Amino acid sequence: MAICVLILCAIASPLLYISIPSAIALDYNKEILLNSDFSGRDLTDSSFNHANLRNSNFSHANLEGVSLFAANLESANLEGANLTNATLDSARLSNANLKDAVLEGAFAANAKFDNAVIDGADFTDVLLRRDEQAKLCKVAKGTNPTTGRETRATLMCF
Repeated sequence: MAICVLILCAIASPLLYISIPSAIALDYNKEILLNSDFSGRDLTDSSFNHANLRNSNFSHANLEGVSLFAANLESANLEGANLTNATLDSARLSNANLKDAVLEGAFAANAKFDNAVIDGADFTDVLLRRDEQAKLCKVAKGTNPTTGRETRATLMCF
């Protein structure tokens, strides 16, 4: 019995020193994830390219550096999400809730934001098409609670 315990300790002790990262980048490319709940999760650097995420919940999730290229985010809840440096190119965000989201440095060329809620969202240094920027400026209001920046100012609405 003592030998078994000694062997188990010898095997298990190196495992005690293994460092587990706080977030593991996951690959959800081309997945159908309708109504999925990712709320509050740390999805740093994960990939959702061409994924169908309609009606999914990403509220208060850490989506920093996430790739959502051509993803369907129609009616998704992204309230309070951190989308810093995310790739949103060609994503569909129609009717999405981006209230209080931080999109700083995101690449959103060709993204569609039709009827999206953007109250308090921070669009600092986001690359947008001019027509989408003008559309967003018509409804922009509020101040982001995380960054303290006004939504209209971050969209450069004049």
